[in-house]
Amino acid sequence: MTDYGHELAFGTFLTPQNQDPQTPVRLAQVSEAAGLDLVTFQDHPYQPGFLDTWTLLSWVAAQTERVTLSGNVLNLPLRPPAVLARAAASLDLLSGGRFALGIGAGAFWDAIESMGGTRLTPTESVTALEEAIEIIRGIWDARERRILRVDGAHHRVAGAKRGPAPAHDIPIWLGAYKPRMLRLVARAADGWLPSLAYLKDGDLRRGNTIIDEAAAEAGRDPAQVRRLLNISGAVAETRQGFLHGPVDQWVAELTALALEDGIGTFVLGTDDPRLIQVYGEEIAPAVRDAVARERATTGTVPAAARRGAAAIALRRDGIDYDAVPASLTADAVEPGDRAYESVRHNYLRAGSPGLVLRPRTVDQVVEGLAYARSQDVPLGVRSGGHGISGRSTNDGGIVLDLGAFDTVQVVDPATRRVRLGAGATWGAVAETLVPHGWAISSGDYGGVGVGGLATTGGVGLLGRTFGLTIDNVVAAQVVTADGRVLHASRDDNPDLFWGLRGAGGNLGVVTWVEIEAMELGDVVFSQMTLDARDTAGLLERWGAAVEKAPRELTSFLILSPPRRNQDAVAQLMTVYAGADTEAAVHELERLAEAGPLLGHQGYVLPYSGVVQPADRHHTGGGDPAVRSGLVTHLDGDVSRAFERVARSGLSYFLQIRATGGAAHDLAPDATAYPHRHQNFLLTAMGAAQPALNTAWDAEVAPYTDGLYLSFDTDTRPERLADAFGPNLDRLRQVKRAYDPDNVFRANFPIQPADG
Repeated sequence: MTDYGHELAFGTFLTPQNQDPQTPVRLAQVSEAAGLDLVTFQDHPYQPGFLDTWTLLSWVAAQTERVTLSGNVLNLPLRPPAVLARAAASLDLLSGGRFALGIGAGAFWDAIESMGGTRLTPTESVTALEEAIEIIRGIWDARERRILRVDGAHHRVAGAKRGPAPAHDIPIWLGAYKPRMLRLVARAADGWLPSLAYLKDGDLRRGNTIIDEAAAEAGRDPAQVRRLLNISGAVAETRQGFLHGPVDQWVAELTALALEDGIGTFVLGTDDPRLIQVYGEEIAPAVRDAVARERATTGTVPAAARRGAAAIALRRDGIDYDAVPASLTADAVEPGDRAYESVRHNYLRAGSPGLVLRPRTVDQVVEGLAYARSQDVPLGVRSGGHGISGRSTNDGGIVLDLGAFDTVQVVDPATRRVRLGAGATWGAVAETLVPHGWAISSGDYGGVGVGGLATTGGVGLLGRTFGLTIDNVVAAQVVTADGRVLHASRDDNPDLFWGLRGAGGNLGVVTWVEIEAMELGDVVFSQMTLDARDTAGLLERWGAAVEKAPRELTSFLILSPPRRNQDAVAQLMTVYAGADTEAAVHELERLAEAGPLLGHQGYVLPYSGVVQPADRHHTGGGDPAVRSGLVTHLDGDVSRAFERVARSGLSYFLQIRATGGAAHDLAPDATAYPHRHQNFLLTAMGAAQPALNTAWDAEVAPYTDGLYLSFDTDTRPERLADAFGPNLDRLRQVKRAYDPDNVFRANFPIQPADG
């Protein structure tokens, strides 16, 4: 028996005939309604009686909601690989990750030549396919910053720009029969897709043997190659041949193929809607049940949990990989997995965790947290992965990645209450709320995750109008260190609710928050560039103008220090939270008087145009060094101190964010975050923490009154006192109640209060 433990999938293999163009579309919809997982189409671009397969795939993607779509198989000689890669990534993005790439080396060469293709020998066609796979994967690897060069014998790209990255890790399935092609499947592909009608007795087992041996030589577990099979047949009252008979016969024969020949995906070639319904509603569920019963008896290891020798060699000490909960193995990522590069880093910090768990349900979060606690390695919890401190990744530890918790749901239209998954991004939130005429104060960049910002502060471009993000949080769901799933609000676990708003990462895994959005139509968004040669004077004048401005105005200042042949400049990002352009222009003119105006652009747009949706393909950048401090006024002393740090050469990015306004409406002890009288948040980012600490402590720190932990990487214990002030003692009591063992200690750990 050869059972690779793949989760079974069932699909259809449809004819893209164009006599009635809507027929294949309707059959795809029938397939989805029948509960099938996959819809595939033949690809014969030289066949005038067929629709173009790629166009049909795109159309069907828009007419379906759940099924995965693929060519079966796409004709590579007539589809240039670089263009095919971009088309595949685009369709995957548009369909929400529902595309698989089935490709073949080519056949019917007379017809291919008639369409302008180049005839290749069997050996040449395999070489061309291998070159194409390298190009396709290279185009999809948008995280790699170098341009793509592949100088193949048949396919070449000379400096192609990479991207877009697809929505998910698109599997590549190859239609293959001969040994050389089978070895290519083992080395470079994710699946083997032959047709049963083209196979002789024993070919499945012989093909599996070749793939298994070649995969082992390449350091892969053979189970990393899914075995798919195109089948055909008919349901009849009596047995008339293989897959020609009653439903029970189909179930028995497909079950045998799964358990004895390792087939994980069965693709039925038919254009009969009734057969599709029987296949999806009766045959597929019965085969799944039969295979599951047998696997439970034999203890078959799921394919997702298996790794090749090369991957196993990359595993880290202190992690029991065999003990990963079964519910998490399919989406878990280890070093050596192709998805590893997309999950190892954060926005600024480079990481190399030993295991990334990606739960999809709160129960899986509970399981993942319990497992992580049992391992002797660091634990990071990640929502969007954008935090400057970057402690949601690590080296050699476990990361609990909440990216799948990305829903944005209106809970109560009357109170504008919105439930946000911790893994959602603020750009997606803003875009979702625009049709309602609502907005939530949420930073200045759409790629930031909800979970981090909504539990630490949220000093954003609507902050003076609506307060901090945490000020509008009304409830949260939290998984605590001991595995409890708690609801936190003013009425339920109020001490936890208090602590979450400022120190959430220290108290548990927040899976969602509920926030009362604010009514907001269009805003005025301004981008100014000012001459900052008189840096201190500019800061002082800008600060005074902001303090005099109405709450509708919030402004951020980015200071670029003087460099070789370039004077210092300041860039202002300002939002006037209202569409009254006359009032907005008046306030913006006052800001422009802070220094000589070099350029200005202004827009009236929805808030989603300011905090735009952004992807989460993070590449890290080393070990960031950042310091922050809060001040009440940008008076002369503060401005000159900030100017000295800017001119020291020790900081390459400096920013001042206006806060205050509505953020001052709460008492200092209303939330764990206590800073309710300061008007400005100062931040400097440098290359080395010790040098930046020295400059900051000498120049700026004497004037600051508190700090914002999300913008600080100085982990000396006194920073906690700066961050939480008089609230720290109470916070330690809350920590003792909910995390007495200090499980959540990766980022500015708060020590639980003594007994």
